[in-house]
Amino acid sequence: MKRQRIFQVSEKIAEPLQAIASAQRIAILLAIGSGEACVCHLEAALGLRQAYISQHLMALRKADILQDRRAGRYVFYRLKDVALLDLIIASARLNGLSTESVSALINARTNAACECPQCSPALISVENVKTA
Repeated sequence: MKRQRIFQVSEKIAEPLQAIASAQRIAILLAIGSGEACVCHLEAALGLRQAYISQHLMALRKADILQDRRAGRYVFYRLKDVALLDLIIASARLNGLSTESVSALINARTNAACECPQCSPALISVENVKTA
C-alpha cells in the first residue's frame, strides 16, 4: 500500500518535469518569465520558427503549465504558476550556473523585432490614430 502511494506521488511529480524536459521548452518558459509573451515575441527572443514554438506551446498548455489569452490577432501566454521558475533556477544552480545568470534571462525584453502591442507600444498608438 505504501509503495503504491509513493509511485502515485512520484508519477504526479514527474508530469510537469517531463513536460519541460527540453532545452527549448525551458528557454520558452524563461522568455515568458513572470509576465506574458506572444508567439512573435518568443520568435524574436529565441530565434526559432513560429511553427516550432507553437508546437512547444501546445505541449506546455496541454500539460497545464501555460495559460493563454487572446487580444485581437495576438495570443499571449503566461505560466500558470511562476513557482516553476524557481524550479528552473534551482536546477540551474544544481548544474553549476549562478542564480543571477539565469534570473537575468527571465523576461528579458530586448526584442525590437517583435511587433506585438507589449513590445511596440508606438505601433499601437499609430494604429489607434488611424482608426480614430
